[in-house]
Amino acid sequence: MTQIHEAVALAQASLPSAAWDLTSFLQNAKSQIQLWGGLLLMLLGAAGLVWGGVLLLKKLMANPQSAGNQQGWGTVALLILVGGALATGGWSLISTIGSGGQQTITDLGGGTVIIQTADEVSEFLSVPSE
Repeated sequence: MTQIHEAVALAQASLPSAAWDLTSFLQNAKSQIQLWGGLLLMLLGAAGLVWGGVLLLKKLMANPQSAGNQQGWGTVALLILVGGALATGGWSLISTIGSGGQQTITDLGGGTVIIQTADEVSEFLSVPSE
């Protein structure tokens, strides 16, 4: 009989603890939104990739007289490039781009910007008088 109680105690010990605090809720919500958002971005990227392929084939097979009613080559190329990048990258691609922007903002806020006053600029732009 004691063996059954020991097995139950071991099974209960291996279960994760259920934390019901605000920090755990927000961390779980963040990870879930990142998952759903990444999947949505991948879905939209795949749709853009397919639509770019359709437009490419349509443009290549079109009659030259109907060329004015079609998308430009730049639009087709961007749909294929951005759609393919989002379809394969999803959240990680957007997160990487965002972290690069954050680094730029951090560099700008860290004193790497040179500020000149209006007097210094006007002296630089003025023609020296002789």
